Amino acid sequence: MYWQQTRIYFLTLTFSIGLLVSLISILFPSFGKPKNRTLIFPKDVPLKPWQLSDYQSIQVVAEKYPDLLSRINYQYIKNDFKLNIDMRYLQNFYPADVTILRKHDNTKQPSNIVRYKDGVGYYGLGLDKQNAYLSACINPRGGSTFTHAQYRHNRYSQDISFERLLPVLQGQEALIDKRCLLVHLSMPLQNSSPDNAYKVLEQAWFSWYQWWQPRFPKP
Repeated sequence: MYWQQTRIYFLTLTFSIGLLVSLISILFPSFGKPKNRTLIFPKDVPLKPWQLSDYQSIQVVAEKYPDLLSRINYQYIKNDFKLNIDMRYLQNFYPADVTILRKHDNTKQPSNIVRYKDGVGYYGLGLDKQNAYLSACINPRGGSTFTHAQYRHNRYSQDISFERLLPVLQGQEALIDKRCLLVHLSMPLQNSSPDNAYKVLEQAWFSWYQWWQPRFPKP
């Protein structure tokens, strides 16, 4: 008798959920399906005390990278230091993490140092040949992330809220916003030690993040 009642309750619950989803799909056909637009990166992003020396928009091959919407490369100089910043706007970062994407870029040495900064978030540091680099994902909401677990936690803790219900139902925003501004900073070691290079990269990254996070593109 108990199992029969439980089975009836389970079937009723399943039917109710299915009916609710069907009604939402009919009333809100664009539910959770926003059309992400290509981001036009600014030509100059302030990064004191660095000076912009060059920038280059990189053409995106949609057939090869369907989730990559836009990409740009910035080059900065400060005294004898050179800083390269690669920016990518991804519409679906959820299946991967920064380490996986770095492997696709043929980086032989994956980031083996993961750090956290209050007010910023997680980021990874590493060496590639004679270059030191820092990589992270700027999230639509919440701090920056480096691993998939960090990114997934941000999505479920930051995206699901009552304040976002209306734009989600109207199809203006996705319930789980899987976008990412992937940032990769790098600089030659020259005569500097890795630790000193990491400090320079971190200071640049903290400023870079503070400028970009409030300017994260709208869907």
